[in-house]
Amino acid sequence: MTYTLVTFWNEIYILVGLLGAAMLGWLILPRILYVSHKKQLFDVPNERSVHQRPVPRLGGLSFYPVVIIVCGLSIGVRYLLGLSINTAQAPLDVLCKYLMLVVGMTVLYLVGIADDLTGVGYKPKFVAQIVAAALLAVSGTWLNSLNGFLGVTSVPAWIGMPLTVFLVVYITNAINLIDGVDGLASGLCMIALGALTALNLYHRQYYLAMLGASTLGVLVPFWLYNVFGNASRGHKIFMGDTGSLTLGLILSFIAINMSRNTTPDPEAVNHTMAIVIATLLVPLFDVVRVVCRRLANGKNPFLPDKNHLHHKLLRTGMRTRFVMVTILCFSGLFIVVNTLLTLVLNITWIVAIDVVVWLVFQSVVTVFGNRARARREAAGELTDADA
Repeated sequence: MTYTLVTFWNEIYILVGLLGAAMLGWLILPRILYVSHKKQLFDVPNERSVHQRPVPRLGGLSFYPVVIIVCGLSIGVRYLLGLSINTAQAPLDVLCKYLMLVVGMTVLYLVGIADDLTGVGYKPKFVAQIVAAALLAVSGTWLNSLNGFLGVTSVPAWIGMPLTVFLVVYITNAINLIDGVDGLASGLCMIALGALTALNLYHRQYYLAMLGASTLGVLVPFWLYNVFGNASRGHKIFMGDTGSLTLGLILSFIAINMSRNTTPDPEAVNHTMAIVIATLLVPLFDVVRVVCRRLANGKNPFLPDKNHLHHKLLRTGMRTRFVMVTILCFSGLFIVVNTLLTLVLNITWIVAIDVVVWLVFQSVVTVFGNRARARREAAGELTDADA
């Protein structure tokens, strides 16, 4: 693709959106903290918590409005200036997808607020996620190709649309469930959004790039508050279900649109799909492992426990922040490796390699966890966390 002055200004346009979202986030988060402390809206520590002090959990309130403001202004300004959004799809098709995304985000945003304030059972949350996912599918955001995975390319609508609903619910819950250590869920989303935005810029899909950049922008101030904020001084905040559900739907929307076959040839292969998968592998693989373990132990797969990857790493004796950094680096490694492997292998072999790497990593963590447990047992220092 030829790099032109128009391309340059489009990239500057995306950068402005990212910085604008970050600035809005900086403005909104302190107000959310103030109201949370004023009204005593805290996440009180329990037996599963890593934190020791009550912390506000409404940071995710900032995500949805900031993304809507930045993306809405982006599309509106481009329209008023007579600029193209540079997409292979018809403008009305893109508008329909965006409108359904906004409706789905609104549904999950409201359910997330209710859950963070008063608590909502997992069944109503699943229903809301299915509704949001179905809205994406009927708008045209559904997986019409597996791009050669297990030899499958073209996927008919009667399979692709239900598969898309499943994937959206899967991804959304994966982001929600891995939010257990400061900076982990938001950090994984930032890495994923950074990679997806870069890919969309490369392919000149600017409407997807702006969505990714604006979401990445609002996450930056939140991540800093979440990781470096001092709870005793009232500067720390969690994203809550409001944030994780919003992020899960946005990532699903971008990932599925990037994985679709948009060419006239139904057998064409979109190699970007392997990279898209890599951006979400850590939370997706972790959910599968945790659910399988719960089922094997005869437990409800939807009820929380302390068997996620970050819990396993904590039991090895790692400090909380080092656990976060380790998992983020592991996620970044998947993205780099999958990007390189797309040059020489098809997606089936790439996913197989990803699974092997994941299993080896899990085995190593288990070995170190068992050794740490044995040391604590010998010293008579076992706690409930080691159960």
